[in-house]
Amino acid sequence: MRKEVWFGLSIMAAVVLAAFILLPPLGQMTNGHLGLLMLALVVVAIMLGFPTAFTLMGMGMVFAWIAYRSSNPSLAVEQTLDLMVQRTYSVMSNDVLISIPLFVFMGYLIERANLIEKLFKSMHLATSRVPGSLAVATIITCAIFATATGIVGAVVTLMGLLALPAMLRAGYSVQLSAGAITAGGCLGILIPPSVMLIVYGATAGVSVVKLYAGAFFPGIMLATLYVLYVVVLAKWKPHLAPPMSAEDRVVPLPPFASVVSTTVSDKVLPGLIGAIKGKRNAAVPMRDLLNHLFIAILPALAVALIMGAIFLKVTAPLPPAEVEGVVAMGGSSVESAEEETETVGGLKEPEEEGGLKPPPAETPAPETTAKAAAEKPAPAAPVSAVPTPAPESAAAQERLPAPDSFWIGLASCVVALGIFYAYFSFARLEIFKMLLGSFFPLAVMIMAVLGTIVFGLATPTEAAAMGSLGGLLLAAAYRRLNLQVMKESVYLTAKTSAMVCWLFVGSSIFSAAFALLGGQEIINQWVLSLNMTPVQFMILAQVVIFLLGWPLEWTEIIVIFMPIFIPLLPHFGIDPLFFGLLVALNLQTAFLSPPVAMAAFYLKGVSPPHVTLNQIFAGMLPFMAIQVFAIFLLYQFPAIGLWLPELLYK
Repeated sequence: MRKEVWFGLSIMAAVVLAAFILLPPLGQMTNGHLGLLMLALVVVAIMLGFPTAFTLMGMGMVFAWIAYRSSNPSLAVEQTLDLMVQRTYSVMSNDVLISIPLFVFMGYLIERANLIEKLFKSMHLATSRVPGSLAVATIITCAIFATATGIVGAVVTLMGLLALPAMLRAGYSVQLSAGAITAGGCLGILIPPSVMLIVYGATAGVSVVKLYAGAFFPGIMLATLYVLYVVVLAKWKPHLAPPMSAEDRVVPLPPFASVVSTTVSDKVLPGLIGAIKGKRNAAVPMRDLLNHLFIAILPALAVALIMGAIFLKVTAPLPPAEVEGVVAMGGSSVESAEEETETVGGLKEPEEEGGLKPPPAETPAPETTAKAAAEKPAPAAPVSAVPTPAPESAAAQERLPAPDSFWIGLASCVVALGIFYAYFSFARLEIFKMLLGSFFPLAVMIMAVLGTIVFGLATPTEAAAMGSLGGLLLAAAYRRLNLQVMKESVYLTAKTSAMVCWLFVGSSIFSAAFALLGGQEIINQWVLSLNMTPVQFMILAQVVIFLLGWPLEWTEIIVIFMPIFIPLLPHFGIDPLFFGLLVALNLQTAFLSPPVAMAAFYLKGVSPPHVTLNQIFAGMLPFMAIQVFAIFLLYQFPAIGLWLPELLYK
């Protein structure tokens, strides 16, 4: 029998044995103990291979009937069926879940647009001088593509077909190659737009928008840690990741670039400008020169647009509400309004003939009137009902001076552009063109979807709909959109969405039965009786989730065990948003930890015969250690995940 089977059977035996040892005898069991028994039986049934959603529904209905029967046997069946209908309807009416099929549909369309091959090739050439360039390009490609699709199996499978043979031919270690592909492919369940964050938000009652904003930087941090590990390992042990040869780094140039680089200059800007001005390159078409010159100055144009938008933002004048002042009605408020308008905007109250008169009942006292008359400046010329700003108010409309930080940032960008163009050769121009055709369309679409969500311009559902439209346009632009692609994408989207929705229905029925039996109350009392500090509770929760990632997938962990942890968070003063970010990082291990490491099985299915499952597992272990380190960093520095939500949603 295989080692993985022995491992799974031993975990099931441990669960069953713990249930028999810790729970009282059958005759002394209370409803709360039955709830704990139900929890143990569900874990065992899922590990035996029963469908998760229907296992949760079946267990939930049986134990809900037991709970109702203990109080009112005659209504037990009716109440159980009512519970099932109510919980199913609550899932159907959950607006957050509408975005899941749209994001999944977007992912399947992008997967079939055949972008990943071009993206991997361009990233490989762009990182050719970095140690371990193939593995680095694999992680970056996986992160970008996993962000666009969010479908772990698709990313790992495609990268297994593209990157694994290339790395093995280049002499890379099997373990390093497998670890880079599996770890990079799993980033899609963390980096937004992630289906896992939607499921957690719907389960825990946390805003999906805040979860997206909070998970952005932890996801980038984890991908960066992966890249740093590969670079350090390749520098320390070059035999595990041999550098690219000079021949492999050669980029073929088009005919015009070969002519210009040899006759004018090897650098792009001097070469193209000199070729346009000079008469030595009459054989080079002017149209090609102008087109490539425009492509070459795109980075400078992008920096100019971004810095110009920032300049307009930081130097914007005061808003009209602060400039116009307030025309007050009644008594003593007239005086304060005049003082405020004179100091802020320089506006004066219109004469009574053209303006509003205060009510007679609130006429100020004679002393106040005399004092106001003495302090009041000379009356202005009669004006209409709509006051015209005085000349002094023009100063308030002028732009504010830009802060020093803006000029420092602008100078840094200018210096960076100077260095960039100093080394911008025609070979790098060809790589840049490849990135324009593969990376930037994906990046623009991803940032548009995330930007509209994070900045509050659209709900996740609306942004997912626009992302689906973007996926259609990308597939059409790359001439991959046809009836067969649409049929496959729609079918797989319906299949995945049905799985998630049935999983939610089963989880809702299961958690209701668990609460009816009192299992949640027993767990709460046990945890509170330990008198743990918030740090100790957080460590306990993350260790439990880490261990659950070995036999279970992330969907089962969230829908079954998150409803157990979430009610305990207020007692320890833990923000559910921060807890969700830690859980999202932790659940990366669910795809990398044996025996249910699905990423390993996806890769094994497309890898050469000599690559064994044990080698893939061994390659994933260092990346699991990096994930644990990332959890530690996020806990020690919560601003990594909480800074952006606090900045945007104060």
